[in-house]
Amino acid sequence: MAVRKLAPENMQPENFVLSAETEAFADKEIAKYPPGRQASAVIALLGKAQEQAGGWLPRKAIEAVATRLDMPVIRVMEVATFYTMFNLEPVGKYFIQFCGTTPCVLRGAGDIRQVLERRIGDQNHVTADGNFSWLEVECLGACSNAPMVQINDDYYEDLTTENFEKLLDDLAAGHPVKVGSQIGRSRSEPFEAVNTLQDPTLYDGSLVGAWRKRFEEQAKAAETAEPAAAMASIPQEVKAAKPTAGRPIESDAADTPAKRAKEGETPINPADQREAADPSKATKGQSHTEAEPRHAPQSGKSYVASPKKDGEAVPSSPTTPVAGTPPAQAETRRDGSESKPDVIVDKDNKSS
Repeated sequence: MAVRKLAPENMQPENFVLSAETEAFADKEIAKYPPGRQASAVIALLGKAQEQAGGWLPRKAIEAVATRLDMPVIRVMEVATFYTMFNLEPVGKYFIQFCGTTPCVLRGAGDIRQVLERRIGDQNHVTADGNFSWLEVECLGACSNAPMVQINDDYYEDLTTENFEKLLDDLAAGHPVKVGSQIGRSRSEPFEAVNTLQDPTLYDGSLVGAWRKRFEEQAKAAETAEPAAAMASIPQEVKAAKPTAGRPIESDAADTPAKRAKEGETPINPADQREAADPSKATKGQSHTEAEPRHAPQSGKSYVASPKKDGEAVPSSPTTPVAGTPPAQAETRRDGSESKPDVIVDKDNKSS
C-alpha cells in the first residue's frame, strides 16, 4: 500500500469549524456508545467532516474531529491516513474511483482508463472547472458487472467507451444519470439470458403453505416418536447393582452363623463342633524346647583366625583376599581393605 500523506501546506485551509449539521450528527453518533467511549465514533465523524469539506480531509478538519471527541490528534491522524476512503487531497465534485483489477481489465477496463486520461488528465488531478478527478483503486466487488467505476457514493457498471463518455457528459451538464448497470441489467443477473428462477410460484407465496405443512408434519412426527423412543430405552428387567453370591444376609447362598441364628438353629454347625472336639484330628504343636537349636546367623564378613600357637596361624579362607591385592585380581572383595596401597615412609618422613 502506498504511503498516504496530507496535502501540501499551500492546499490546506487556514481553519475548519464543524457545521451545525455535523455537530448534530456527532451527538447522535456519540450517543451510541457508553460514556467515555466517544472515540468509537471517529470513523463516522471523519466521514461527515470529509463531506462538509467538499470530499477531502484537510488537516484542520482532522484536528476539529480530535477536539470534538477529546482524542489526541495523532490518534485521529492514524485513522485518517490508514483508510483509503478518506481523501487527503482535494478532489473534484465528481470523484471517480476506477477499478483496474483483473476482472475489470479482462472486460475492457483499459479502454475506460484511456477515456479518463483523455478527458480529465492524470490521477489526483482536478479539472479546471472543479468537476472531475479520478484515482485507480483496488477491487470494488462488482466483478460480474465489469468494467465499472465508483463516482462519489454510487456504482456505475457494464461500462463501454460510448456509455461512459455519455455518463461524463450528463454529469458535467447536471443531467440526471442512471446508477448501476448502464446496459439495463438488473443487478448481477445474466443479461438478456435469464433462464433460472422463472417459476411464478416462487414469488406468489403459494409454496409457503406447502413447506409450512411439511415442517409441521415432521415436527409432529418427532414429538410422537420421542416418548416411544424413551420408553424403548427403559430396560424390561431391572438387575441388582451387586451380585447376590456371597452375601450372607440378603441370600441363602452361604451357610453362615448369622443365617443359622436367624433360622433359630445353633450358630455353630454340630458336625463342625464334633470335628473340632475329636483329639485325633487336633493339630499337635512342637514345643520350643523340642525344636532344633538355632544357629547364630553367619556374618557377611570374612576374618582371618587368630594364631592357635606362637607364630602359627590357621590358613585363611579361600574367599578371603590377601591384603594389598588389587581389586581386579581379588576373588571376592569384602571390606575394601585389600585395595589400599602400601605406604612407605622414607628417612625424611615423606610418604610415597
